[in-house]
Amino acid sequence: MTAVNALIAGLSENSVRIVDLTTPLSASTPTLKLPEPFVNLIDFSLDKVAEYDAPGPFWKHHNIHTGEHVGTHLDAPVHWISGKGGHDVASIPPERLIGPAAVLDIRAQVEQDPDFLLEIDDIRAWESEHGPLPKNGWLLLRTGWDRFSQDQEAFLNADETGSHTPGISAEAALWLAEETSLSGIGVETVGIDAGRGAELDPPFPVHYHLLGNDKYGITSLQNLDKLPVVGAMLVVAPLPIVEGTASPSRVYALIQTH
Repeated sequence: MTAVNALIAGLSENSVRIVDLTTPLSASTPTLKLPEPFVNLIDFSLDKVAEYDAPGPFWKHHNIHTGEHVGTHLDAPVHWISGKGGHDVASIPPERLIGPAAVLDIRAQVEQDPDFLLEIDDIRAWESEHGPLPKNGWLLLRTGWDRFSQDQEAFLNADETGSHTPGISAEAALWLAEETSLSGIGVETVGIDAGRGAELDPPFPVHYHLLGNDKYGITSLQNLDKLPVVGAMLVVAPLPIVEGTASPSRVYALIQTH
């Protein structure tokens, strides 16, 4: 049996299950809010064109209005100045969008400190127990933040000092970018950097280092609690937007059930 036939058989026999990791996209989906003088993207909305009526008697359809970086989305290298000249969303090789997932659980640390930053030692401790990060794989940070995914205020967790959400330190971001063969990282928060990532050196180091090294980022993931620590296969499906810096994406994991 070929590998593809084995996968088809596994799906048919329910020994392989698909877990949807995507946050549903609607006008109420929490989005990033940049401080002045920076300009924000528009939120997602639908504009009804026809609904089984005179403009379209047999159909219903909409125009969609959205920024690229809204909801569960994939960041492409061209999004950041360090990746200028790199891949846009449409040119990311498809084989980089499918690969093994490694789930690193930092819920306990985040519960104590919403500004928690993952360090290199945390990753090495995970590797000592579970093996090296997978080639062409995805490191997924399980923080528990997805429980806030339908609450704009809680999701951004902002006060007068800025947003307080967990992420990755500058040192760990550089290490992941240059010392691993990952395709990218995935997070449950609104962006791939911590809420206070602007205060690090360089500012927003995950964007700077990973996108500058042809690695990618996925945001606003759900259901990481349904995945094994290792052994799942991630499938990332962005729209192939020419010159796109990001795209809302459907993200799936395939897991072995028995």
